Amino acid sequence: MATDPMAEIRASFFIECEELLESLQDALSDMDEGSHDNETINIVFRAVHSIKGGAGAFGLDALVGFAHRYETVLDELRSGRMTITPEAMKLFFQAADFLQDHVRAARDAAPPPEGSEGCLVALEALIGGGAGPVVEEEVTDFQPMGLAFDFGPAEDAPATPVWTVRFRPAAALYSSGNEPLHLLRALGKLGSCTTRCDLSRLPPLETLDPESSWLDWTVEISGDVTDFDIREVFDFVEDVCEIEIESGASPAALPGLAELSAPGFDTPAPDLPALPPLAQDPEDPIPVAPAPRLEAVSPARSEPRLEAVAPPPFAAADPAATPGTGPAVRESASEPSATVRVDLDRIDRLVNLVGELVINQAMLAQSVAEAGLPPNSAVMTGLEAFMMLTRDIQDSVMMIRAQPVKPLFQRMARIVREASGAVGKEVRLRTEGEATEVDKTVIERLADPLTHMIRNAVDHGLETPEKRRAAGKTAEGVITLSAQHRSGRVVIEVSDDGAGINRPKVREIAVSKGLVAADAQLSDSEIDNLLFLPGFSTADQVSALSGRGVGMDVVRQAIQSLGGRITIHSEPGKGTRFSISLPLTLAVLDGMVVNVAGETLVVPLSAILETATLTDEDIRALGPNTNVIHVRGAFVPLYDLGAELGYRAPKSSYAGGIVLLTAQENGTRSALVVDSILEQRQVVIKGLQRSYGHIPGVAAATILGDGQIALILDPPDLVQNASGRTRSQAFALAG
Repeated sequence: MATDPMAEIRASFFIECEELLESLQDALSDMDEGSHDNETINIVFRAVHSIKGGAGAFGLDALVGFAHRYETVLDELRSGRMTITPEAMKLFFQAADFLQDHVRAARDAAPPPEGSEGCLVALEALIGGGAGPVVEEEVTDFQPMGLAFDFGPAEDAPATPVWTVRFRPAAALYSSGNEPLHLLRALGKLGSCTTRCDLSRLPPLETLDPESSWLDWTVEISGDVTDFDIREVFDFVEDVCEIEIESGASPAALPGLAELSAPGFDTPAPDLPALPPLAQDPEDPIPVAPAPRLEAVSPARSEPRLEAVAPPPFAAADPAATPGTGPAVRESASEPSATVRVDLDRIDRLVNLVGELVINQAMLAQSVAEAGLPPNSAVMTGLEAFMMLTRDIQDSVMMIRAQPVKPLFQRMARIVREASGAVGKEVRLRTEGEATEVDKTVIERLADPLTHMIRNAVDHGLETPEKRRAAGKTAEGVITLSAQHRSGRVVIEVSDDGAGINRPKVREIAVSKGLVAADAQLSDSEIDNLLFLPGFSTADQVSALSGRGVGMDVVRQAIQSLGGRITIHSEPGKGTRFSISLPLTLAVLDGMVVNVAGETLVVPLSAILETATLTDEDIRALGPNTNVIHVRGAFVPLYDLGAELGYRAPKSSYAGGIVLLTAQENGTRSALVVDSILEQRQVVIKGLQRSYGHIPGVAAATILGDGQIALILDPPDLVQNASGRTRSQAFALAG
């Protein structure tokens, strides 16, 4: 079935819009932080202008109209006729949000977003007027003929500004379907224009590469023209050409320059020397005529003139060498890195195939081991090379799926602006670790939990400006959203500098709702975790943001469905921090295969610090049912995996047993007792959430090389829900 090429181009346009919107948000954030340089402002303007230009090509009138009025205000800012104020920055952010809504509405063929007109009116009030409608340029083939009269220089005439533009296209300009002729015509419409073509780099015909670029142009434009007008002509080709722009008086004509009048650049080129006849003897060399020299032709009308010249080498002009001219501005963009856009379904299929490859590699290794082949045999050597190749393929595929969390964090910036406006608080979002890469599936499923947490921080975490001032804080609250890799996992934290959790109020609400007993003795951590109970809310009244008891319990369920966990740390008067710990990928991990009470289990290698064999001197009793071990000057709690998972009762003695010393994100350690360590292996993750829900201490399952199914443990979650019993009842009574 043939695909619609216009549909593909349209889809590419909307993908580029997402990239432009990302750069727009970045530049606006820089401006909000105090970076008001011209380059940052130009990035904002170019992003909006590029979206408008592309939308016009597809007839997206609503998007074009909004972007046009937005960029008109930005043009006032760029020209220095408008100053940046906090109120203006709020409107710029709000307009960027509406622009994103317009882009998505155009993509989905949905109605334009409501409220955008009010935002534009507020924006235009900053410059004291409206931008007016977008007027399409009338296209006509009629061009009046002008007569050129040379009366000599006008001595008393006012000086007309002259712009000199040097334009050298790269080969990529032609291969991308662009045409220099159209660009030169566009320059000719800006004012009185004289164009010279540089043929000095043109090689002889027999050595000429038709795929390369050999011609340069120098254009002199006089009239009421601005630097922006000229750059706008090259807006969509600036990365595939070199441009120099100088302002000042027109330089003196160089000696030996021949002029060619080319009205509208439609004048045919001079006749080239005739090619030799085809019947010429192939043994005789074909004479090659020298490059033609273009002779002057009398101008017929006042149109841009094309001159064949050999100007100095294409380089930035020295301002000191040319009095009366401004400094040359050179834009030579580096060659962009090549990228390919691929449907996510194809990548998912590739990930699944890599998973099957890992399973088959494990099965092959199991068969070879059972065959009893010597370690130095050719089969074992080939198997090791195959294992290394499999790992390289798996790492490469995971890198394809990995994406930075930056787009997700940018979405949260809008949530902060909308939520703070709804509750009348001054809030600033600070982000850290935006370049941290996570599996794309994880990023997509994190959006809703983070949205709940951000709104919760704005509504509950931060105080009102009056209360913050009374507490000696700034009126503006700060929410910090950070991401980092830690212990083989990605940790995302949402923290605020608010009042912290009001634990007495939380306990009181929990008792009134019957969630805990009135005489229950709860630690600070246990009180904090009451926030995750279904139906729990500390809001005094229902609002658009909170009060319905739906939020943090949904957050915990969503995080657990990703194989993650969430913890709370709060300090009264200083703020609260929510920490989300997630696996880097949902596909493959390195694990240690262990045996416990005849069951095969997998412990993620990233959670293991070291392994050890216990002695009687290492083990210390703590209470009637638990033990701790002495490791490197510190005591670490001991957990029997067989007893915690219900495979067996606690042992009477653990001397000679093997322990895995594991670490959690907060730095605490624990020792897990296993019967034996089988091997270290890369395993494919098979989720259990959809079929069995959340299982405490179990992250997922995998298929081993012999076809056996093994559970993949989650050590921190297992420790958090463990009983800690490592002494049998009879042994405890006897002790």
